[in-house]
Amino acid sequence: MTPPAIDMSSTTPATEDNKPRNSAFRIGLGDVTGNNLGQLKRLNSVLFPITYDKKFYDEMLEVGEFAKIIYFNDICVGGVCCRRENVEGSKGLQNLYIATLGVLAPYRRLGLGSRLLKHILESAELLPSTGSKIAKVYLHVQINNEEALAFYKKHEFVVAEECKNYYPQLEVSDALRLEKVITAEK
Repeated sequence: MTPPAIDMSSTTPATEDNKPRNSAFRIGLGDVTGNNLGQLKRLNSVLFPITYDKKFYDEMLEVGEFAKIIYFNDICVGGVCCRRENVEGSKGLQNLYIATLGVLAPYRRLGLGSRLLKHILESAELLPSTGSKIAKVYLHVQINNEEALAFYKKHEFVVAEECKNYYPQLEVSDALRLEKVITAEK
């Protein structure tokens, strides 16, 4: 079920590049469910050069707050998919891997990606009350994806490692692993 949208209203018309600017619009985050999984699959096929399999999407139905779709005026325009991973040699600590986070191009620079990321980071910080703590959130970005690199750096992610040939099926195969520490490992 999609939670009620947040109304962010004003009366200014759209800009000349047809991006809404201070115009009346609604933004809402929705859970990934069997009913909207097809929308998430379609979004990911448009946003990312990687094809994700059925197992990936089945897992997204089980991760709760770590898989979300974002709606703009009731239109599905972006999403985020994460998975929790145990930290080797640690009891009670996990890392959170952001497998996908994307917003359709016409809806970028409206704060929607930031809204998705903020939700993930806040959910990661809240986990101690429900079990394992999240030590860090991490992801991979193609080395030439300057827009994504700037986005994550703006949100205080740091480059942890360069990964040669991380995406062997892509022309630009190298990636950077970015991370943000949530809980210091103990």
